[in-house]
Amino acid sequence: MIHNPKTLNARASVADVRAALDDDHVHMVLLTDGTALVGTVVRSDLPPAGADGPGLAWSTLTGRTVPADYTVSDVLDLLDRREARRVAVVGTDRTLLGLVCLKARRTGFCSDADVASRSQDRDGVSRAEHADVLTDVLTRDAPNR
Repeated sequence: MIHNPKTLNARASVADVRAALDDDHVHMVLLTDGTALVGTVVRSDLPPAGADGPGLAWSTLTGRTVPADYTVSDVLDLLDRREARRVAVVGTDRTLLGLVCLKARRTGFCSDADVASRSQDRDGVSRAEHADVLTDVLTRDAPNR
C-alpha cells in the first residue's frame, strides 16, 4: 500500500484533475477535505475536453474504496471484479489511510519505495540528495556558534 498517496484538495477544478492525470503514473486522483477522502476521479470520469468546473462533480467513491480491515484476498477479488488496479483504503470516518495499487502486470503491489524511485527518475535527483544539498547550504550559511 502507498501510505502517503498524492491528493488534491476537494475544491480542485476539472483542469487541476486533468493536469494530475497527465502524469502517466497517476491513474486515479484522490480528492480530500482535510484527511477525509471525498471523491476519486479516473480519466474516464472526466467531462469532454474544454469543460471545467469542480472536479468533485465528476468524482465517485463507489467501488473505489475499501475499509482498512479488508484482507489482501478481499482487495484482489474487488480489483478483479472491477477490472481495476487502484483502490483507496479508508477508515470508518472516511479518513484516507492509503492507496492500494496493483502493478500493471498484476504480479504485485506498488509500494512507497516504487513511488519514490519514480520521483527520483523524473527529477533526476533523489529526495535524499536534495536534503543533503539543503543541509550543506544551511550549515555553510549558518553563523558560527
